[in-house]
Formats: sequence, structure tokens, C-alpha cells
Amino acid sequence: MSADDLDGKAAVRVDNALKGLASGVTVTSSSGQPGAASQVRIRGIGTINNSNPLYIVDGMPIEGGIDYLNPSDIESIEVLKDAASGAIYGTRAANGVILVTTKGGEKGRVHVNYNFSYGWQNPWKHRDVLNATEYAVMMNEGLVNAGQAPIYADPYQYGKGTDWQDEVFNDNAGVVNHEVNVSGASDKINYYLSMGYYHQDGIVGGNYDRSNYSRLSLRSNTSYTLFDDTKDRDWLNKLQISANISYSRVKSKAIDANSQYGSPLGSALYLSPILTPTVSGAAAEAQSNLYGEQYMLYDGAGRMYTVPGSSYQEMNNPLAMLSLPGDLGWSHKFVANFSADLNIGYGVKYRISYGADLSFWGSDGYTPLYYLSGNNKATITNAHQSSNRGTVWQLENVLTWDKTFNKHTINLVAGQSAMQNTGMNLYGALQNLKDINKPFMNNTSAAQSRGEMSASGGPAYEHTLSSYFFRASYNYDERYMAQFTVRRDGSSRFGANNRYATFPSFSLGWNVINEPYFHAPDWLSNLKIRGSWGKNGNDNIGDFTYAAWTASPYNTILGKGETVVNGVQAGSLANPDLKWEESEQTDLGIDLGFFKNALTFSLDYYIKKTNGMIISMPIPNYVGAGAPLGNVGDMENKGLELEASYKWNIGKAKFHAKANASYLKNKLKNLGNTSGFLELGAMQNTGTITRGSNDEPFPYFYGYKTAGIFQTMDEVKAWVNKDGEMLQPKAVPGDVRFVDVDGNGAIDAADRTKIGKGMPDWTFGFTLNAEYKGFDFMMMWQGTAGNDIFDATRRTDVQPANLPSYLLNRWTGPGTSNKYPRFVVNDGTNWQSSDLYITDGSYIRLKNIQLGYTLPQFITKKFFVNKLRLFVAAENLLTLTKYAGFDPEISSGDSTGATSLGVDYGVYPQSRTITVGFNLGF
Repeated sequence: MSADDLDGKAAVRVDNALKGLASGVTVTSSSGQPGAASQVRIRGIGTINNSNPLYIVDGMPIEGGIDYLNPSDIESIEVLKDAASGAIYGTRAANGVILVTTKGGEKGRVHVNYNFSYGWQNPWKHRDVLNATEYAVMMNEGLVNAGQAPIYADPYQYGKGTDWQDEVFNDNAGVVNHEVNVSGASDKINYYLSMGYYHQDGIVGGNYDRSNYSRLSLRSNTSYTLFDDTKDRDWLNKLQISANISYSRVKSKAIDANSQYGSPLGSALYLSPILTPTVSGAAAEAQSNLYGEQYMLYDGAGRMYTVPGSSYQEMNNPLAMLSLPGDLGWSHKFVANFSADLNIGYGVKYRISYGADLSFWGSDGYTPLYYLSGNNKATITNAHQSSNRGTVWQLENVLTWDKTFNKHTINLVAGQSAMQNTGMNLYGALQNLKDINKPFMNNTSAAQSRGEMSASGGPAYEHTLSSYFFRASYNYDERYMAQFTVRRDGSSRFGANNRYATFPSFSLGWNVINEPYFHAPDWLSNLKIRGSWGKNGNDNIGDFTYAAWTASPYNTILGKGETVVNGVQAGSLANPDLKWEESEQTDLGIDLGFFKNALTFSLDYYIKKTNGMIISMPIPNYVGAGAPLGNVGDMENKGLELEASYKWNIGKAKFHAKANASYLKNKLKNLGNTSGFLELGAMQNTGTITRGSNDEPFPYFYGYKTAGIFQTMDEVKAWVNKDGEMLQPKAVPGDVRFVDVDGNGAIDAADRTKIGKGMPDWTFGFTLNAEYKGFDFMMMWQGTAGNDIFDATRRTDVQPANLPSYLLNRWTGPGTSNKYPRFVVNDGTNWQSSDLYITDGSYIRLKNIQLGYTLPQFITKKFFVNKLRLFVAAENLLTLTKYAGFDPEISSGDSTGATSLGVDYGVYPQSRTITVGFNLGF
């Protein structure tokens, strides 16, 4: 992918810009929150541990993702999917490799460019929930069905009530981007200098300064040629020194999102629409007297926020939640890579490079006194700070030899690499602040004497990697190609017994079109068959996991005097034989070109097996310590990848269409435990909802299967086992009909099974670019198919919670519904984890569309301007989906794992953004 492929994508993060551009690469936004990380998976989930790919920026491996990069600084992105292409990176390439190359200068005059854009963000949809009247009617009905008295005498007096989603969404949230770069090149020097500033407010809480993201980025890419190959000698005829240096500063605020334990968005879905955002007069006085004036929160106009009066943390006043200060996250990142390339002569070249990645990150926060609910309150003020430091350095020495004779071309590469990653963190907190206006300038000595100050340091970490690698490539007459790669890695993350591992690979290619005996028709311009096999490793499991560790202090009573003796206890057993997770991959592919490669196709089939996946080993309970980690699990991913491209002209108009589609079948082959399953995510009052099991997709949704709704008591009595006994003897008409999956004659926990999965079968993307005179147009669609969503926002288990409006179609009598059961408050039966929560998560989204116009140069040159382009763009303009939630694009809520993939607790939706801007060049 080139810089042109990224143009027109309104993405703050480079990883998010990859969405829909490459087959085999699944990019899922973890949230629509400003600056939120994306989950990137290359050819499926390779492990239940960290499945993130390895990022290499200008030859330097980057820790913690690549959100520090300004997308406009990128020259190209290459995704290494198969084991052969990634084998040169050995231990860290099991989940794929993403190579990022940043821009340099171009020969000629100095180029100065300034880019500006401003956008307006809005939620693209709201969830349909009950209004106040519907809510009161439903609650009364649910209370009666539960054998209780109704509480709303006149439901219709409440009207529509409060639309809490309208209250929390920030309409027309701003997003602004400034970029300036200077570049140029001569025979001796090449340079590219840039500065960028990006700021985005969130569509939830952005107007409260609770959800925003800003990034300042600086870059300097320079190279200097000390002497070059114009000299009349065969050796030491070129030396080039390069330095790529970047700095980024990020500041962000984020709200809790996609959480079942109380988030502003979740509360906006659950809170009663009968309540008002604020109270005044006697109601405010009564609220102050009940909970305490010092704990009350107020809006900007001085109005007291309503306290719902519930003890449930899921149903707080979302506006009051947003009014709290929140934590300010910050980071500083310096990345530098220095290299020297020497042309020794006779086809031999030597390169030495040294890279460093220095990161500082943390957060500052202040918690005032407040009361939101019985389970969400602060009775003492608190100021807290965290500070972290991480340092990565890498040294590489590489020799290459190129030789061409007759029709033979040989390339040999041999190298050495050493890397170290170290870091530490600190945390401090101060309670009962005396000056709340200056929370970090209080008397810490006095606070310490009162026991109101705490400080801690997390465990320091250190990870080293030592590697040697070799690659041999052979090409005969552009017909037959072969490559062999081997890498030997040693990692400090494993014990002495298995610290080193070897990762080989090979690939073969046959360019049939160049065979003398193959007389291709004029319309066929390319026919290439290729295959590869290889092994990669994964050591991204944390440090010292092979070693035993002790738990927190443990006290015991000894002797006749019953003396208390302080000690420690074993926390986890050691496993000195712990070794790498090993990914073995086989790939077969074909490339086709037609009409002088105006039309191209690529098709790949792969099998990717992860052997020795690191999981806790089963041990007897009497051991008295945590289970050690072992290489006991296996995972398998199989798939097809198709890419197509077509270029054509109609008169002066130029068109370029690109499409890609990927099919994936994922299976957890072996967990290495006696049960054959692993409990993953759980929902309050419902139990396990995601699980991993042998020979099933990882993860999958777990619950009961249903067979409609009982319409009459006769149907309840007729729902029997093979012995004629009623399967659900306590059921009544309107209840859910559960399926006896295991056939044991009863509906019990053993009937829970796979009811869906969050990983899509298909991912796809389509891009169309067009140019006509000064106009340019870009449109990009992307989507998924064959995935499900577990809609966990249906809180029928908590009486005051509001409900989705589709439950208006609930069962109210025979024949009224065979999908949604009768409503009962605090229902712990009908709404157990089951396929009633499962919804088709497939979607097609118009991700980006842009129209630009470049003014003719005969106009711009009058103003000493080389280029002036104006554009208007939109992101997430249209989404086609059956899902009723905020957003069908739901990851696991974090950027590394996949244990809750596709579970929606109230995800922060991606915004629909309209952007205008210009590109100015001198």
C-alpha cells in the first residue's frame, strides 16, 4: 500500500487506515472514542494470548503500537502475511508483520506543503429504547407478571420523557488537522521534515472535556552520501549515512465504554426516561438532605444533577458521570534510527543500524466528593498520578551479496540483531485534599503522617533478544524463483532449557508466462504460481513467566504460644521447559494479469497452525500454588484471500478499482486441559457468555438454544423428554422454550452450548479512484459477513432498567410473539444467556468518500503557489446492517486479546464525519 492508498482516509491512527485495504487483514476499531486503538489480526487469531502483529517502522520494531505516527508521513505500508516473507523477523512474526516506510525527499527544488482539514462528527444512529410512557406501561406489566403491584398509576402522564442518548451525545463534535512538511534532495543529501497537530473531541462527553485526543508529531528524515559510485573504482565506492528521528506528544481523556459495570453510554440506555437530568427547588433540597450537599454535582448553569436513587452502578445519571473531571492520559515518544550503508564492492554491501525507542506515559487524575449511587460514590477526595518509562534499543549488522551472471541472479543476506526492552512504573495518590483547586500542591508531609498518601512502584521489566539470520534468493531468467530463510533467536522470556529456537522457511515461484514454450494469448500478461512454507515464533507473553514467584505476605500461627509468623506463599510454580509459541504456515497462491496488467487477480490459500500455545497447565488442587504456564495448546486458521485490480480510461477520465475478500475458518484445536474448555467472558447475573473449547472457533458465544415461546399451557405440558416428563415444569405461557441439547431429559447447565461467534467468516473491501481534469474522487467500502454479536445491553434482570423498543413486540397473549418472551421484572429465567441475545453482526459500510479539485497551475502560479487542492470528505456516511445497536463493528474491548470478541455492553460508536480541507504546495 502506498501513500496514495491512504489519501482520503480520515484516520488518526495508521492501523485504522488499513481497514478494508488488504486481504487477510482484519481491522476492528475497539471503540469510536478519539484515539482509540484498533485490533489488527493477520490471518485470524493465532493465540489466546497477544495476537497483535509486529510493527516495523523504518527498520525499527515499535513497542505499544504505531499511534504516534502521522499518517501523512507514510510513504508505504507492506503487510507480511505468510511465514516465508516474515521469517526474517523470526520470533516476533507469528502474528504477521506490518512494515511502515516513512517519506523522504525528491530531487529538484525544495517542496513546502501545508495541509488543513476540519470536520464535524455526529453519531450515525441512536438505539431505539422505550420512552417514558412505554417504560411505565412495561414496568407495570412486568411487576404484575412477577406477582407484585404496579407502581405507575397513570403511565401516559409522563409523555416521551428524557431521551438520555440525546443528552449524552455531543452533536457536531470537532476534529481538526494541521500538517506542514518541507522536503528536497540533491546528489548528496535527502531530507524530509514535518510537523503535525491533530485534535479530536468525542461524540460522547466531548463537550464535557471527558472524551478527546490530541497529538503533536515531529519528524526529521535525512540522509547524506559521503562518497558515491561515480568514482572510478570497484570497491568502497559509496557510503550513505541516514537518520530518521521522530517525536510525538499525545494527550487524551476517555470515558468508560463497552463496560457492563457502569459507563455513561450504558447508563444512557438503562436509566429510566421518567427521570429528568437535573432537579430544582424542593426536589433538590430533599436530594441534598438525603445524600449530603457536599456530594451533589451541578451542571454549568448551577442546576443539581438528579440522583436516580438506585444502588445499581449500571444506572447512574450519565450527565453527572460526565461532569466528573476524569483522568488525563499523556505520552511522549521519541523514536530514532541511525544507519550507515557501505557499498564494499563486487556486489557486497554492509549496513549497520542502531535504533532507539524511548517512551514516557502516564496519567493525572483528581476525584472530588460525589454521590451517583450507592455503589458509585466518593466520600473522600483523591488526587493520583502514574508515570511509566520504557526504552527499546536495537543494533543490527547486515551483509548482502548480489550477483548476476547469464540468466542467474543470486542474493545472499546474513545478519545479526540484538534488542533490549526495559521499563518501570510509579504510582502515587493523595487523599483528603485541603485545597481542591490545587490538588497536586498540598502538604504531602502532613498527609503522609496522617496516612493519606500512598506511593508504589510496579515491577520493573527487562526483555532481551539476540538473533542471527540468513536468507538466500535465487532467480533464473524471471521464470523460476526460490528463497530460503533461517533465523536463530534467543529470548530472555524463556528458561535456560528452551531459550533459543530456530525458525526456517522457504518459498518457490514459477512465472509461467515467461516460459518460451508457453504461447500466451495477447490478453494474458501474467501467470505466476507460488508456494511457501515456514515457521515463526511468538514470545509476546510477558517477562519471567517461566519462573516461580511468591504471593503477597502470608501470616500463619505456629507453636503452643500461637505466635503469628510473617511469611510468603508460593504464587505460581516454575516451568523451565517453557518455550516459544510456534506458528507453522503453508501458503499456495496464483497471480494473474490481463490486458497488459490492466486487470489483475491474486488468489491465496493458507493453513496456519499455532503449536505449543502457552496456557496454564492443569495441576491438582492440593498443590497449593498457581498453575505454571506450559506449551499445551494448539490453534488452527485456514483461509482464502482474493485481490483484484482494474485500471481503465474513458476519454480523459481515469479509473482504478480495487477489491479484496478474505475467508477465514478458525478453530481451537487443543487447550491441553482435562475439561477441554476455558471459561472466558461473563455477564453479571447471567454467567459465562464467551468460551473456548476444543475443535470450536475461538472464542464463541455460550448459552442455551431456544425453540420459540410457549403460547399456551398445553404447549408447556407437551414439551417433554423421551420419558414423557415435562422439560420445563415451572414454565407458563409466554416463557422461553429451551432446548435439551444434551438429551439428558432436563434443562440444566449442561445444555449450554455454542450459540454464535464474533469472528467473521468473510471480510472485504472495495475502493474506487477516479480522475478527470482537475477533479479527483475516492470511495471505499468495507464490511464483514458471517459474524454474530452478543447484545448484552438487554438488562431485563434489573428492575428499573430501560429496555430496547423491540421488546414492545413481546409476548402478551397466545399468538402475539414467538420470538420475545413476556416481560417479568428481575427476570432470571427467560433472559439467561441464550440465542435470544444473538444478532447477525454482518455489515457493509461506506467507510470513506472524498471529492477534490485541484486548481489549474496557470491560476495558482500567479500567487506563487505550486498546488492548491480543495476537498470535501465523509467517513462512515452509510452503514447497512441488521444490528440494532450503536455500531456493528465490535472488537473485544482491548487491543491484544479476543476473549470478548463481539460482545456489546454499550460500545462507543464510531462517528459520521463530514470534513472540508485543502492541500497547499509551494
